[in-house]
Amino acid sequence: MRISSILLVTFSQVTLSQSILAAGEAAPEQPHIICIMADDLGWQDLHCQGNQILRTPQLDRLAEQGVRFTNAYAAAPVCSPTRAALMTGLAPARLHITQHGADGKQFWPEGRLIQPPPTQHELPHSTTTLAERLKSAGYVTGFFGKWHLGNDKKYWPTEHGFDVNVGGCGMGGPPTYFDPYRIPTLPPRQEGEYLTDRLADETITFLRREKDKPMFVCLWTYNPHYPFEAPKGLIPYYEGKEGPGLKNPVYGGQIEATDRAIGRVLEELDALGIAEQSLVIFTSDNGGWSGATDNLPLREGKGYLYEGGLRVPLIVRWPGMTKAGTIVETPVVTMDLSATIFDAASASLSSEESLDGESLRPLFNGERLQRDALFFHYPHFAFHKANRPGSAIRSEQYKLIIRYDDDSVELFDLQSDPSETRNIAEAIPDVTLKLKTRLTGWLSETNAGLPEKIK
Repeated sequence: MRISSILLVTFSQVTLSQSILAAGEAAPEQPHIICIMADDLGWQDLHCQGNQILRTPQLDRLAEQGVRFTNAYAAAPVCSPTRAALMTGLAPARLHITQHGADGKQFWPEGRLIQPPPTQHELPHSTTTLAERLKSAGYVTGFFGKWHLGNDKKYWPTEHGFDVNVGGCGMGGPPTYFDPYRIPTLPPRQEGEYLTDRLADETITFLRREKDKPMFVCLWTYNPHYPFEAPKGLIPYYEGKEGPGLKNPVYGGQIEATDRAIGRVLEELDALGIAEQSLVIFTSDNGGWSGATDNLPLREGKGYLYEGGLRVPLIVRWPGMTKAGTIVETPVVTMDLSATIFDAASASLSSEESLDGESLRPLFNGERLQRDALFFHYPHFAFHKANRPGSAIRSEQYKLIIRYDDDSVELFDLQSDPSETRNIAEAIPDVTLKLKTRLTGWLSETNAGLPEKIK
């Protein structure tokens, strides 16, 4: 089944009452919520996404049982902003968390023309997280894996509403994927054990212990982020298969190991008899790093505002709400997952609060979302220093990028040119002006931090 929808109305902050429950509609029974997020997993890094080399049978099966989104976007082309966006339901620009960690000279190329704006790298306590809201709604909360929203432990998951934290700290990547991991919140257990297997074990232990209560579980794998390390038994299959779809046999093993571990967690939901009461979401925090994976046909990768840096896999299985084998082409973004989780949990916001996303429920019913555009803001240089800081808007088939180094714009028709090879900004100036005006208006509304020209 394929559902296609074009976004048609103005995007702004969406209140919970607008995006979740229609007037008079009864709130659903609270399901368990399992939110799984991989790290640096590219749009083409699953077999079900079209990669014929990689073996990802567990996630392929999840897609067969639920909904697979072909135009899903991370909130940012780097990790920390997307993680903060998912935790809060707010756009990185609004949060002023727009870089992967603390920005600094280590990211700034020589001869740059602009100075990136200041950015927070901790998730402040002035925000309210999904975990805090769901605890108030009666959920027990567990976090397993990569956090990367503050080096100081006062910003770690248990300080943001999680009852349990295994693995979450300020690290952007593990020192090693093999025990002893040297992760401060993950004590050694069995020398040589693989990190993703350990996180799956810890998640399963939590599920078994808390299954009689509504659970909110975040399994945010460190994989397949650098360093390149995989179980030895998974690497030989990928040796000699390098080429389009695979750059590194070890990276292929990392993805298969991740799929295997996630499969064990999904199997445990079945074994506990709670799969039919569980909303499962799987996605990635940004596009794949071009040094590790092949994002073709998309342009570039992690750290870029091109599609390869922003577009990610997304699979949602919500028994009773999603139909098996559905493919949705509507563009969606990380904050929509937050709104969907609010929806499922029957959580509430005050009249002064709102979200930057919409629940995906209408799409499961063949209906449309209320907005007509998605916005992105990355005014920084990435770790590779090869990108150009900018901001972007996607509306219908068009995507416009503003560049801050020379104030230029790029406009692409993603329907006819998904690889973003032809800048058509001058060819259709009316569309260019309209989208640029909307993007600058959104940047002003969110009080987004902007770079300054170096004199």
